[in-house]
Amino acid sequence: MAQGFLPFQYELERVAADQTGHGGLLLYVELFQALGLRSAVEREVGVRRDRLGYADWQVVLALLLLNLAGGDCVADLDVLEGDAGFCRVHRALETHGLTRRERQDLRARFPGGRERTLPSSSAAFRYLSRFHAAGSGPEASGAYIPPSPSALLGLRRVNAYLLSRVQGHRRRRTATLDLDATLVETHKESARHCYKHFRAYQPLNVYWWEQELVVHSEFRDGNVPAGFELRRVLDEALGYLPPGVDRVLVRSDSAGYQHDFLAYCDDGVSDRFGRIEFAVSCDVTAQFKAAVSQVPEGDWHPLERAEPGPRAATVREWAEVCFVPNKLCSSKRGREYRYLATRAVLAQPPLPGLGAQLALPFPTLEMGSVYYKVFGVVTNREGDGGELIRWHDGRSGRSEGAHAVMKHDLAGGTLPSDDFGENAAWWGIMILAFNLHTAMKGMALGEGWARKQLKALRFHLIALPGRVLVHAGRLIIRLAAGHPSFDLLLAARANILALSRAP
Repeated sequence: MAQGFLPFQYELERVAADQTGHGGLLLYVELFQALGLRSAVEREVGVRRDRLGYADWQVVLALLLLNLAGGDCVADLDVLEGDAGFCRVHRALETHGLTRRERQDLRARFPGGRERTLPSSSAAFRYLSRFHAAGSGPEASGAYIPPSPSALLGLRRVNAYLLSRVQGHRRRRTATLDLDATLVETHKESARHCYKHFRAYQPLNVYWWEQELVVHSEFRDGNVPAGFELRRVLDEALGYLPPGVDRVLVRSDSAGYQHDFLAYCDDGVSDRFGRIEFAVSCDVTAQFKAAVSQVPEGDWHPLERAEPGPRAATVREWAEVCFVPNKLCSSKRGREYRYLATRAVLAQPPLPGLGAQLALPFPTLEMGSVYYKVFGVVTNREGDGGELIRWHDGRSGRSEGAHAVMKHDLAGGTLPSDDFGENAAWWGIMILAFNLHTAMKGMALGEGWARKQLKALRFHLIALPGRVLVHAGRLIIRLAAGHPSFDLLLAARANILALSRAP
């Protein structure tokens, strides 16, 4: 009987272990081990102290691979488990580099024998549940961040270790930190309503622009404002920065427009980094609009777009604004920051007599007979105002684009549980997958892949079909003859080998 309309059919291989559809995913297993992440997870996380069942590093690695392969729920572990060729190689790689005693201990974790290579969905759920401390959910209706259990702090330390390995390979002395929260919509009844009036969680991320890595991410309920305890989060992120960084700059949207937060940066409270230069979007209040309206027309300058070659003007203009907030005026320790304003003519001016039309999702200001969109930036940096605004706007590129990768390309957009702690662990492992993927592009694949999206790597590298066989005692994954990704695989493996031998 015909299977379908077109003249082809599907059949199952007689020997499943001879085939894999994820030949390139094993490259991430190799990088995970070459960077020492296996021992880092075992050292820092410490959930499986009973020495029975899957070890910490086995579960964390399985969930990392789930993210990278394109899965978005715990049950998708069964899809990876169904790739018998992948599991055959992965099981063999688990014991590489272990002593005889360590191999015996690994076998002893499964007294009744081991049926699966990867944890089952139920085993993964039980593991994630260990990250949910009793009473960690919000008790009140207001903003509340539950204390992080030691296992979750351990995941953050593993991430810091990964940052240090990338820093050792590609040293950067400056860390431009972009602080930004993102909404993860969910239908779970335990989730709180966010400011957009739907149930969500709202993790706060600290993104290192120069390295394209997430330094710190704090998982939060949806009703917790992005600016809540921002100073503490920045202080924690500074502690996660690896050696070799001696200068820190901060960029943020208006969530960072808190005078104690700005003072923390400007006063040089950090013993390690001293004064932190910043550029933060300011609130466009009535007082700020009044100050902007006093700027002479001749002081407005076209804001150019930074492009290779001659710069092109945009529809926006910028000007320096003489403005001191009321709160600083009443303080004896009042300080002066630079305030910069941008304006752009409204594409559709309001119709006469329809003033309510100006209830728009952005601030507007009438100057003369022209209506403008107006935004403001506060900074303690010196230099050309246009350059500073372009630098501040740079956070809208990679750091906000990273949120799309977390929620859509990786599994951060689908949370597994009603329990806050389990979701926080799921999010933390996703952050590790994000940074491991960045490390793969920058440390193993080369600069030509730095701007590639994850979907491109899934097409070219991760989802490679191959045949698994053993020849002369060696495991071999054989690709189709002339496959264009073969040279890429060999070059990446050579780079990973060099990383494994680096101090």
